[in-house]
Amino acid sequence: MFNLVDSAKKQIDALIADAVQKAAERGLLPAHVSLPGVVEIPRDSANGDLAATHALAGAKALKMPPRKIAEAIIENISLEGTYFSRCEAAGPGFINFFYSGKWYADVLAAIESAGEDYGRVDIGKGQRVMVEFVSANPTGPMTIGNARGGVLGDALASVLEKAGYNVHREFYINDAGNQVELFGRSIEARYMQLCLGEDAFEFPDNGYHGDDIRELAKKIYEKEGTKYVDMPSEERVKAFIDFGLPHNIALMKEHLERYRIHYDMWFSEKTLHDSGAVEETVRLLAENGYTYEKDGAIWLKNTELGADKDEVLRRSNGEYTYYAADIAYHRNKFVTRKFDRVIDVLGADHHGHMIRFKATATCPVLGIDPDRLDFVIMQMVRLVRDGEVVKVSKRTGKALTLNDLLDEIGVDACRFFFNAKPDTHLEFDLGLAVRQDSENPVYYVQYAHARICSLIATLAAEGHAVPKAADLIPEAFQTDAERDVIRQLALLPEEIILAARDYDPSRINRYVIELAARFHRFYNACRIKGEADDVVAARLKLADCVRIVIKSCLSLIGVSAPEKM
Repeated sequence: MFNLVDSAKKQIDALIADAVQKAAERGLLPAHVSLPGVVEIPRDSANGDLAATHALAGAKALKMPPRKIAEAIIENISLEGTYFSRCEAAGPGFINFFYSGKWYADVLAAIESAGEDYGRVDIGKGQRVMVEFVSANPTGPMTIGNARGGVLGDALASVLEKAGYNVHREFYINDAGNQVELFGRSIEARYMQLCLGEDAFEFPDNGYHGDDIRELAKKIYEKEGTKYVDMPSEERVKAFIDFGLPHNIALMKEHLERYRIHYDMWFSEKTLHDSGAVEETVRLLAENGYTYEKDGAIWLKNTELGADKDEVLRRSNGEYTYYAADIAYHRNKFVTRKFDRVIDVLGADHHGHMIRFKATATCPVLGIDPDRLDFVIMQMVRLVRDGEVVKVSKRTGKALTLNDLLDEIGVDACRFFFNAKPDTHLEFDLGLAVRQDSENPVYYVQYAHARICSLIATLAAEGHAVPKAADLIPEAFQTDAERDVIRQLALLPEEIILAARDYDPSRINRYVIELAARFHRFYNACRIKGEADDVVAARLKLADCVRIVIKSCLSLIGVSAPEKM
């Protein structure tokens, strides 16, 4: 709730409004005018900490050169007791403001007061938001794509919580449909081959060839022997699905917990079929004229809703499609559970589905508001090591899984690296992720935190405790290095707002890397040990505030903040 940048901007608006009135009373500006400019952070800090465009915005209405308006405002502005030490006219009519010591001190006081809650804002106003992410098929181990989606979804949920939303994390289990049937038949084939020999039972077309299928078949064989050999195939496949799916789902939960991802609900697609929700949804569409029959199947008139093609809802064999279940699932989100907003985090291969489903969502009888349904599409990941693309795992000989990656480089590096901008392709350098130097961004940030913890402990042993912000004098921070750090600290609430608005939690990575960089520059430029007591106190307080904010940011993206490295 402590946004000192926003407070300073609002103060400038009030200062300018008051100065315009005073200038009008003195005849320097026309009477009864208001100047609706904006206040921005200049790219170059030499142009002030904040720059106001009010004089430029009012030039046409006042029929005066903007520079003259700016000078009239400055002549009548009073900065005493404000967040600013001075202001000046610049360029064609900008008014540049420079922070006073009070503003710098208040930033540290805000961090001290809020602790790791610093940066929290309330743009969400408690709205209920569901973030659905990963939702991998439980027919095999989670992939690198799932690893990226897991971090992006989880970090986005954390950012939205920090922005004042009531967030619900959900995993949609695809435990119905053709892929599950094929999963069971793949286990059946491997089981029968174990019992009768490799050539005795044909493996299904498009079956799952992974070692995990062989392992499941082996588990069944070791537990039950040849019990299922003489059983009818349909019964056998059902038994293997009933064994294999819970096993794989439990493994998914275990690996995602290891990855520091905790869901509020694991929602089963099968429950939509069992409850009749899918059938009801298709019937609702049919009764309102949004379907037609062709070749024995029921089709959704999706082209009439704006899509590029129609969709099959029920096949000629009577089975409902994944698309029909997906519509029923989203009706459950909006109509049954009444979420204010729904965000689906999907892979790049779902881009077409997103466009078509957005069209479906406009169907008025469904109760799905397309303006409250958003998709985050993440691009592909390419793993490299020593400049070479990584295609296989030495352990399994197959594509690297999430669990393989956690074994190799650890949770912190995985989460930090995967939390890159969603709409860009990610090249994940495995070698860089384990390096212990400043080139590795997660190490660089964690080292800043550990460095501060060590500094605080060392100074505490020498009798210097971290002071209260109220005990610092406003003029305590005189160097550019110190002020650069505090200006970065002050930006966190704005970054939370933008990350939540844009569904881009990678802003937190970039923010905390820059904060660590500014701290390292400050630490190298400004002595702490051996300085006068008031200087030690001020710089120690600054370092402690950086520690608090780094830990908070790393926590947001699910990365640890070690005290020693």
